[in-house]
Amino acid sequence: QVRLVESGGGLMQAGGSLRLSCAVSGIRLGVNAANAMGWYRQALGKQRELVALSARGADTTYADSVKGRAAISRDSAKNTVYLQLNNLEPEDTAVYYCNIRDGSWRAFWGQGTQVTVSS
Repeated sequence: QVRLVESGGGLMQAGGSLRLSCAVSGIRLGVNAANAMGWYRQALGKQRELVALSARGADTTYADSVKGRAAISRDSAKNTVYLQLNNLEPEDTAVYYCNIRDGSWRAFWGQGTQVTVSS
């Protein structure tokens, strides 16, 4: 059973930084198990949107709104995906979700972590 658990959210100050973590169980990151890993976010009253996506055989993709401020990475030993987001803006306020696609491209989601950025 694949399970994703996000952490690292909370109340942040504009201009600050955060690192979100996504602990993955039930599937191995990299090594032919997971085809893609990504972070999405959903602000109140808006649709869920892509923040960062790292897919096998493709360049990493970032939303225009976070380009130059965001970095997605993984620690294979910890089977954990990270999102580093710097120079936070109030517009970054949202629930952030981790997403993994397995070798058959089935999508799995975490429960989300709330990030609130105050000005």
